[in-house]
Amino acid sequence: MKRSLSRREFLKLAAAVPASLLIPRSPGEFLPLPSAPSRQNVLIILFDALSAHNLSLYGYRRETMPNLSRLAERALVYHQHFAGGNFTTPGTASLLTGVYPWTHRAFRFYGKVQEGLAKKSIFHAFEGYYRFAYSHNPLVVTLLEQFSSGIDQLIPQSRLMLTNDRLIQTLFKNDEDIATVAWTRTIKREDEFAYSLFLSHIYKRLKQKKVERLKPDFPRGVPHYSDNYFLLEDGIDWLRDNLPQMPQPFCGYFHFYPPHAPYNTHREFYGRFADDGWKPPEKPGDLFANRTAERTLDMRTQYDEFLLYVDREFGRLFAALETSGLLDNTWVILTSDHGEMFERGIRGHLTPVLYQPVIHIPLLIFEPGRKSRLDIHTPTSAIDLLPTLLHLTGQPAASWSEGHILPPFAGPVERNLYAVQARYNEPFRPLSEATLMLVRDNYKLVRFFGYKELGPAGERIELYNLRDDPEELDNLYPREKELSRSLLAELQAALEKADAPYR
Repeated sequence: MKRSLSRREFLKLAAAVPASLLIPRSPGEFLPLPSAPSRQNVLIILFDALSAHNLSLYGYRRETMPNLSRLAERALVYHQHFAGGNFTTPGTASLLTGVYPWTHRAFRFYGKVQEGLAKKSIFHAFEGYYRFAYSHNPLVVTLLEQFSSGIDQLIPQSRLMLTNDRLIQTLFKNDEDIATVAWTRTIKREDEFAYSLFLSHIYKRLKQKKVERLKPDFPRGVPHYSDNYFLLEDGIDWLRDNLPQMPQPFCGYFHFYPPHAPYNTHREFYGRFADDGWKPPEKPGDLFANRTAERTLDMRTQYDEFLLYVDREFGRLFAALETSGLLDNTWVILTSDHGEMFERGIRGHLTPVLYQPVIHIPLLIFEPGRKSRLDIHTPTSAIDLLPTLLHLTGQPAASWSEGHILPPFAGPVERNLYAVQARYNEPFRPLSEATLMLVRDNYKLVRFFGYKELGPAGERIELYNLRDDPEELDNLYPREKELSRSLLAELQAALEKADAPYR
């Protein structure tokens, strides 16, 4: 007959258990004992809106990411790496599925991939791995929720927010859904209304005080999107504390919001570039300009200072991974979903244009045990990451992927790279208003069509030699007729193939 523990015996046993194992955690988050690794881990670290154009590693005149430049001496550094799209939804969807936006069709804000790809993500491809994911960005959360059947631990977005509902999640972890609804109705003020006006005011004030205490550390404001505040340090600390205890092999995806706007850097970096006297090359205003040139330059400086904050935290994460020994058995990838632009009267990335600052993103691969740097100048795409990581870890290839295994892990492949901007297009109809990019070798062709700004002409075409003209100041299209004709024909053929299922 089994004997139950007395209260005294239970308390003695509890005293012998480490306190960290007794602390309740939010739903979906747990720290199981690590298993012996049999295959190599994969950890993708993505910083939102991180433009290669503004990184010292890629030749930018300001020293924006000194830690990354130092760590690059033991990495594979990709110099011509392109996002699939110009904002979070299409860019992230391409990285996670290994297909271009005109295939996955997640064009719009909070868009989802077409149903046939809902179970064809990097998470599903790494079946047999312990798969976990997190993002500050709600657009990414929408995609992660669509891929959740392939994710073992989808960390709640609120978990790493300063003003989160972790208390209610912890106290009512078995009834989280109904408890959260009740909490929202009673305490939170939605549309200036709550069932308990008294408690809602207290709750709102507590949130405000938590943020106000941090304001001295962030002169431009605490990092946030909308009214959701966070510290990048908290996400780095979560990885530092939890990764060593993860079951292995694992495949993790962490998508941080910085350096996405607003560019609220830490006080350590505030004003670092304000009076350095450096000015970027002058460029003509673009038809799709959305800001004055003066304000755009100010925001570029703020963005560059925000990069220093991101760099500090990535350096801290890398040091923690090294101390834990995880680097010996983990492929670490640093990249972004799209870039950010501060020129030609355009600021940000929600623009029809696909100039280099908004579409050229960093890619660094830290190979287990690598101690030397290798620079790769072959053009590559975000869709190549999925097939490459499967290849490097000995997993079966993803038959649906449109990407290729990255060099130097496979030989050179003659191909075109593409990117798509179609934010206002109906997802499941042929593209009628879009910007398409084709890259082959050193040449980059961009075709605009369907925009009212283009007037009766109906389209705009640009051709640049990125090797000879990296700032894209000399449009070769009017002069290079034969090359332009050839590339346009190939772009049109690729578009027709992608649109065929929706005609």
